[in-house]
Amino acid sequence: MLRMLQKLRLQPGMILLLIWLCHFMEDQKVQAGNCWLQQGKNGRCQVLYVPGMSREECCRSGRLGTSWTEEDVPNSTLFRWMIFNGGAPNCIPCKETCDDVDCGPGKRCKMNRRSKPRCVCAPDCSNVTWKGPVCGSDGKTYRDECALLKSKCKVHLDLDVQYQGKCKKTCRDVLCPGSSTCVVDQTNNAYCVTCNRICPEQTSPEQFLCGNDGIIYTSACHLRRATCLLGTSIGVAYQGKCIKAKSCEDIQCSAGKKCLWDARMSRGRCSLCDEACPESRMDEAVCASDNTTYPSECAMKQTACSLGTLLEVKHSGSCNCK
Repeated sequence: MLRMLQKLRLQPGMILLLIWLCHFMEDQKVQAGNCWLQQGKNGRCQVLYVPGMSREECCRSGRLGTSWTEEDVPNSTLFRWMIFNGGAPNCIPCKETCDDVDCGPGKRCKMNRRSKPRCVCAPDCSNVTWKGPVCGSDGKTYRDECALLKSKCKVHLDLDVQYQGKCKKTCRDVLCPGSSTCVVDQTNNAYCVTCNRICPEQTSPEQFLCGNDGIIYTSACHLRRATCLLGTSIGVAYQGKCIKAKSCEDIQCSAGKKCLWDARMSRGRCSLCDEACPESRMDEAVCASDNTTYPSECAMKQTACSLGTLLEVKHSGSCNCK
């Protein structure tokens, strides 16, 4: 290459500059590669993050799972790797040990059976004072707060402790933290909520709601406030002001809802009726207001929708149990 440049009769300084540029371009080509978000169990890089990135730049974040491939290949090859080959070959993980790995709050780095670093849930339970069961915001009872924190880490990021003790069907003996109030919802589950005592003024007549108690509410905020202060669920019968209906024919429901007639109160209620029921478990049976046992609350709602008659849960379990 040097002889070629000399034949062009270039100045020595220009020759040195061209040689340096050639070496720089060669170095750039070697450093360029592709940054990936994870290395799959098959050892291949998966989920392309940034193409044309050096290993140093790719691994700078310290994120566990980030990997890099050296090959500088066209987009068509990347596409083929991702779609047909299960990822890119020759995958180099940025982290091969737990050194300097930041897994975030509630997690720690641990080497798995294949000697790969992995972030696992390990919540800090040192400050947990209550050692008994707790009721989560998902309505499920957890063995203790530490078990809830593990579930929060693995599945439900928005999961929190509602109150101490097992989840209940009544507000009796439920001690809500802070200024929150216990409310029983339409499925007879007790929840701790914060009552919003100030609602904005009505701006449109379309905000009116007819509650299941036959009372007109100025807005959804006013209905929630009434529910909170009452301590039991009210629910929305339909949008707009309550009317003196003789049957469901007088009530217009929004799209996707069907009117169910409450014969006891002589009122109609708009309900969703397109729910598909999963296979029921033995512990999901409910006793309905028609004194019939249904395999689940969902099955009860399906029957109500087919009859056009409102059915509500009297209590959990068979009607013969109480």
